[in-house]
Amino acid sequence: MNTNNDILSLAYKRPLMQGEMSLIQEKNQPIPGSVQYNIKRYRRPNQWNVEDIGMLTYHFEGNKSKENYLELKYCFSGNVYCKKKNTECDMCRYSESSTCIDHVDSVDVVSFRFSAKQLGQFVKPRKTTDNITDDILHFRHTTTFSKTLPLCGKIRMVLEALLNHSYTDTMENIFVNAQTQMLLLYSLDCMLGEKGIDTVNCKFLANEADREKIIKAREVLIQHIGEPITIKELSRKVAINECYLKKGFKELFGTTVFDFYQSQRMEHAKYLLYEKGLSVTEVSMLLGYSSISHFSTAFKKHTGLKPCELLLRA
Repeated sequence: MNTNNDILSLAYKRPLMQGEMSLIQEKNQPIPGSVQYNIKRYRRPNQWNVEDIGMLTYHFEGNKSKENYLELKYCFSGNVYCKKKNTECDMCRYSESSTCIDHVDSVDVVSFRFSAKQLGQFVKPRKTTDNITDDILHFRHTTTFSKTLPLCGKIRMVLEALLNHSYTDTMENIFVNAQTQMLLLYSLDCMLGEKGIDTVNCKFLANEADREKIIKAREVLIQHIGEPITIKELSRKVAINECYLKKGFKELFGTTVFDFYQSQRMEHAKYLLYEKGLSVTEVSMLLGYSSISHFSTAFKKHTGLKPCELLLRA
């Protein structure tokens, strides 16, 4: 079960070389008919400074219904792996893990694969077939797709519980099964929630190189906070056409290119005004606005305040 290289590379924003990540712990669920899971903990590299990420993969094999599956993958850092965990390390137990000589900062990669049969038990019979969740769990959606997921607080809480629990044997199995169902619930809610699955038709995102281009576009936008860049210019910089750029960006990050860019500019403006104490004129110029009035209008639309009102609160 290939569960690690793709999500690690997506999180790290470049392909990983063999042996680049040092494995410190691995655990698998081999029981047939159960949720198949894989947990790998790697020593956190010094240069690791990326956002945590999740991915939902819907795998459809047409008439081969037994080969259909839904897989959840997550890559996240910030947890501490202690070699004395099972013997109740006193330092870690009293939240002193930062001074524990046996602790290792980790990057954790976990995956959970649900078969079509397992998912079918969660769906109640319905007279209508227009329910999006049912279509996913019954594998009525006829194309394979993957979708990246943000790690919201609920998902992170479940993942941390899975990594840090002290159950063993039967109790561990019960606990893990319960937690994996919570992950399924939260991940489907995150993916389907308010937006439905109309964006999963971005089939080109199944190609890793195209996903990398969309991720690169986000980085370019952040680098050009003070230098407004057009969609055309951005598409040329990352070598992808404008249509794919706009659709792919919305799919991966849940927002349009313009809205993301504006949001980042206004958040930076708040920092410059409130923390750095710059004037409205200075901030307007730094962010590339042609006039103070245009900047003030955009700032109020985003924050509900005029820039001068924020300065008064500083």
